[in-house]
Amino acid sequence: MKLWISVLLWLCPLFLSAQTKITTLDKNSKAPISGVLVKIQGQANQVTDENGQVEIDLNNPGILTFLHISYETLSISAAPNESLTLELIPVITSLSEVIVTGFESERPLVHQAGAISKVLENELYRFNENSILSAFNTKPGIRVEQRAPASYRISIRGSSLRSPFGVRNVKVYWNDIPFTSPDGTTALNLLDLSNIQNAEIIKGPAGSIYGAGNGGVISMSSRKTVTENYLSADFGIGDFGLLRYRVGIDQKVGNGGISASYVSQKSDGYRQHSATDRQVFQLAMHTKPSDTQTLSAQILYSDLNYQIPGALNQAQVEADRTQARPGSVAQNSSIAQKTIYGTLSHQIELGKKWDNSTALYMNNTDFENPFILDYKRETAFSYGGRTKFTFDDKWGSFPVKIIAGAEYQYGKTLAQNFGNRQGKADTIRFSDDLISTQAFIFQQFEIEWTSKVLMTLGLSENFGRYDINRSIDAGPNDPSNNTKNFDPIVIPRIALVYKVNQWSGIHGSISSGFSPPTIAEVRTNEGSINLDLEAERGVNYEAGYRGKFGIFNVDVTAFYFQLDQTITSYTNEQGVVLFRNAGQTDQKGIETSLDYVLVRNQNAFFQEIKLNHAFTGHYFSFGEYESGGNDFSGNQLTGVAPNTLVNILDVRTKPGFYLNFTHQYVDAIPLNDANTVFQESYNLIGGRVGWRTTLGSRWDVEAYGGVDNLLDEQYSLGNDLNAFANRYFQPAPGINFYGGMKIGLRY
Repeated sequence: MKLWISVLLWLCPLFLSAQTKITTLDKNSKAPISGVLVKIQGQANQVTDENGQVEIDLNNPGILTFLHISYETLSISAAPNESLTLELIPVITSLSEVIVTGFESERPLVHQAGAISKVLENELYRFNENSILSAFNTKPGIRVEQRAPASYRISIRGSSLRSPFGVRNVKVYWNDIPFTSPDGTTALNLLDLSNIQNAEIIKGPAGSIYGAGNGGVISMSSRKTVTENYLSADFGIGDFGLLRYRVGIDQKVGNGGISASYVSQKSDGYRQHSATDRQVFQLAMHTKPSDTQTLSAQILYSDLNYQIPGALNQAQVEADRTQARPGSVAQNSSIAQKTIYGTLSHQIELGKKWDNSTALYMNNTDFENPFILDYKRETAFSYGGRTKFTFDDKWGSFPVKIIAGAEYQYGKTLAQNFGNRQGKADTIRFSDDLISTQAFIFQQFEIEWTSKVLMTLGLSENFGRYDINRSIDAGPNDPSNNTKNFDPIVIPRIALVYKVNQWSGIHGSISSGFSPPTIAEVRTNEGSINLDLEAERGVNYEAGYRGKFGIFNVDVTAFYFQLDQTITSYTNEQGVVLFRNAGQTDQKGIETSLDYVLVRNQNAFFQEIKLNHAFTGHYFSFGEYESGGNDFSGNQLTGVAPNTLVNILDVRTKPGFYLNFTHQYVDAIPLNDANTVFQESYNLIGGRVGWRTTLGSRWDVEAYGGVDNLLDEQYSLGNDLNAFANRYFQPAPGINFYGGMKIGLRY
């Protein structure tokens, strides 16, 4: 009798064991997925059959992780006796699967009318993780420059011509809020890479729906959903004293969640006096108040300090590339900036045909900038928002979409300029209250004339004003109130898409653009106020093709942009950067990309081998342009490389080892309007190798290492244009190495 009881007790767990049946489907096609590796805490791994199904013995609730080379990794909590159907998200393999918002109209990239590039999360993390620079520079038509660590400049189709420093003439959004300040500048260096999940970049004028800016639009977003409870930590090191670490937590709460992260990044810099120290904290809350609504709120705090080594002339570069410009150290040329953002965004479906999306923000910044020539202090406060209504309907046999909305920004800055005495603020030179107001209303009408032809008509009405109220002027001028009102500007756009088939499309558009001068261009560091500076105006003509041929994805765009009243920069004898309208520029170009997957096999050792090639041909020149008695008409546009080429190879293996290889060629760049000084052409080669795996079903682990500038090229990444005393060059690092580890825990 005792023997039978013992046998029954031993068999009891088997009788009580509960079968959990799981079916895995492709999210888009709903087809079953075979060969999905299922990792189960405390048990042997299993694989789905040809019907995409697997049965798992679970005695208690546990975490299951699903892995497949062609799909995004998914982790869920499962309980005994459950029957689950899971839809896995395919890894993007064709342009028809890339969904972009573009001109506020969400659709596949192949059927978007415009030159749009998308930077995915995995592309951001295939380089050293200290900035967005490398990932953005793999896209055709886009060039991110770094004059010093944390000092970015973005050129989309030559838009940095008027940006001696900082980001201008490009509109930037982050999590649906306008991240570009009301005065037209963007402090992109406030964000850490971890604050960005992906980005969309519109190249060329997009004023019909995004307002001012001839260069284009960058829309970045951080993660907006919390799918699991997750703790994570990153640690990275590199040459020149690079030290970066991050800690984060995701916590599910009801039908939403809360995320928090803290990042610290420090570096001594390649050159003398080029150290950087940045700390960023982000707190985000996401929830669904109802089935028709989503609500998100975020707080972003960034504390940034970086030194400015300054530009060198050719003789100084040859003597010592790592030296700072004479005077930079003694005057402590640097920037200290503390910024806090509060954001709130809300989406709601208003019946079957209407929906609304609204985002609001408030921002406060303390800014301090000792420079060789002066010492600047600013305290800025701004607020604003954007709202958009969308109406989807069918008029007869024609599907239509109407988009209408508005954006408003207000900013007030107390700006004071002092003398600089060995890095300390000296006697005040002038003090201004700066008020910036910009607003625009936009409308867009889309109609599908046939199942293959889509037409878009867009229009915006733009308003802007600067008030520069000078309360202190130590120079010969009296205090004064100055106002710069920009006449209301109407910006139209018309675009057509011909859908060749599901996988390809032809697009064309004509769009107008304008870009008013920023306050930093109207009010310069030596105290002058140039109210005669006019807004740039231009018209862009564009045509392109996107499609898939077997394993190949092709994206080709040709454009012609004619810009009037082009704003260019020059430097006076005191070294102060000033601005002027320089007549016309003619900008002709072609931007192409080709990518393909040579291998994608879940069960092979080499699970995936991908290649990508991106070519940019920017053949830009001045039209009629005379300056200082010199005729520069027909010269190559300053600061623009005629040709660039990027080649990428990515390899992933079944054991978890991976390789990312990147080559970039940049053509010679003219550094002055006379085209007498050039940055020589150069080739950059870099690579990253690592190992990434999931241990059990709870732990994610990654270790990586990499190299930048493997050929040890001597080049400048972010030259000074039209520089006084021939100080054109901002030398970039030679060969350098980095590495790191990441750990994640599901709980």
